[in-house]
Amino acid sequence: MTPDNLLFVLEKLVSVMDENRVEMLARQHGIRQKRDDGGVAKSLAAFLHRADEGTFSRMLVEASILLASSRGNPTAIIQEAATAYKVDTDAIAAKVRQEFTAKEKARKTPQAAAKPTKKAA
Repeated sequence: MTPDNLLFVLEKLVSVMDENRVEMLARQHGIRQKRDDGGVAKSLAAFLHRADEGTFSRMLVEASILLASSRGNPTAIIQEAATAYKVDTDAIAAKVRQEFTAKEKARKTPQAAAKPTKKAA
């Protein structure tokens, strides 16, 4: 497929995706919504016109997974994609749990230190 064909397919996929999924796809590639710029879809479209063929290929797979997950059972579809691409979901889940635990501990520690102590009379 030529880059023009990939661009066409990606633009059509993005046009049928809901805004949240488009935002996920854009965020995955470091695209942030600029104020008064027409939204993230416009920023993503501009990014696509400058992208190379490798980026098109990655985005095509990502957009297909996101679109499929919006139409069916998201958990099952994402799990199937993770299995197909040999992603260790258990390792990712463990790391995420560790990060949330660390954030929770960090949030509780300053609160405990901020409590005033009673002075002895």
